[in-house]
Amino acid sequence: MAWALKLPLTDEVIESGLVQDFDASLSGIGQELGAGAYSMSDVLALPIFKQEESNLPPDSDNKILPFQYVLCAATSPAVKLHDETLTYLNQGQSYEIIMLDNRKIGELPEITGKMVKSIIRVVFHDRRLQYTEHQQLEGWRWNRPGDRILDLDIPMSVGIIDPRANPTQLNTVEFLWEPSKRTSVFIQVHCISTEFTMRKHGGEKGVPFRVQIDTFKENESGEYTEHTHSASCQVKVFKPKGADRKQKTDREKMEKRAPQEKEKYQPSYETTILTECSPWPEITYVNNSPSPGFNSTPNSFPVAEGNGSPSHQPEPVVQVADNLLPTATPQDAQQWLLRNRFSPFCRLFTNFSGADLLKLTREDVIQICGPADGIRLFNALKGRVVRPRLTIYVCQESQQSREQQPKHENGDGAANTFFVYHAIYLEDLTAGELTEKIAQLFNISPRQINQIFKQGPTGIHVLVSDEMIQNFQDEVCFVLDTMKDESNDGYHIILK
Repeated sequence: MAWALKLPLTDEVIESGLVQDFDASLSGIGQELGAGAYSMSDVLALPIFKQEESNLPPDSDNKILPFQYVLCAATSPAVKLHDETLTYLNQGQSYEIIMLDNRKIGELPEITGKMVKSIIRVVFHDRRLQYTEHQQLEGWRWNRPGDRILDLDIPMSVGIIDPRANPTQLNTVEFLWEPSKRTSVFIQVHCISTEFTMRKHGGEKGVPFRVQIDTFKENESGEYTEHTHSASCQVKVFKPKGADRKQKTDREKMEKRAPQEKEKYQPSYETTILTECSPWPEITYVNNSPSPGFNSTPNSFPVAEGNGSPSHQPEPVVQVADNLLPTATPQDAQQWLLRNRFSPFCRLFTNFSGADLLKLTREDVIQICGPADGIRLFNALKGRVVRPRLTIYVCQESQQSREQQPKHENGDGAANTFFVYHAIYLEDLTAGELTEKIAQLFNISPRQINQIFKQGPTGIHVLVSDEMIQNFQDEVCFVLDTMKDESNDGYHIILK
């Protein structure tokens, strides 16, 4: 019986010992979590956290960014945890970016009440395409003349001042804004991701882009060159309504996954927050120099006074000659190649001067660039100009355009008359084109020329038509006579 009573005591002792051990273990945990004995850095140093830590920017938890940019477009649900978000955009659709001021009190006081400049870019996400960005954009410009990659929807934007879009940088826009005021800018992306894929057989995946915003404050000289903050996000651009369909497809795919699989993916957010990044390197585009195709000094022809309007200034004349000179440096040669649409070969001719390029034979250029571009480059290097379809020479019948010599005894002074002729080159062979060229010669507006006549047999005046010009002989000579129209301030031109 004594043994029977002793057993419960033994169990009680054992149970009491277990309780004490458990309390001691809890007490140890409490000590580990106490101040001074626990360090989060020790835990983050464990190998399991190494991979996650490498994807985060340094001090991202403690650093409060001065600005925050929010793109009002939903993120994709088909992105795994710890990967960068991906946002789908429709081509040409306006998307709002909210510009927020996150500064603490007293932070960056030099921009309080002042403007900052933000530059928005659409750039390539893939490093491979970043290396050839300028060539890729030049190719897009050639296939889509007159279009831009990125535009501002100014009527819908709020709080932006002095918006600008450089015509030579199709993927960049900039504007000023005051951080203390409500600011939102609407952007439109006009290129689609599949336009830059290597192989285009249908169904290929488009390349991702980045929407990046770089913000600058004023320096002592009043120029916005001091970098303050940069952030970007990853996007893909689809044809109109394509982004909505892609978002729906991703959502349906995620709904079909098992719950355990869904946990590996991040949820879709209604907006996209641009994450901090390094500022985009400023590239000095050679196109920033004045356009080589236009001459700022208008050419004037030595025509007689009295036939042109003295208050009218001649329009600038297109200067078609852009010949590469032997004295051109390698930098000048690169600019010349870009101006003449040879950007894919700029890297091949990086160290070539003007003299080096001009020494290349036709066979050399074709072997380097291929038949089509090689022939085009060779003709451009040699400065070969396309011959116009029709050339006519005209002279104004006026006492001021000739020098009279003393008459002969027989009274004939025609042999000593000196006339100055000007060449007119026609491509379209139309009466309208001839009117514009003659107006340019007289330094007057084409609207001041009412009709052009050709003097026919017995002195009759025949109205010049397109068909008549098409039957002119090449390099034919005419003397121009002007006749004032009594009904208005215009003129009639007579070709003799």
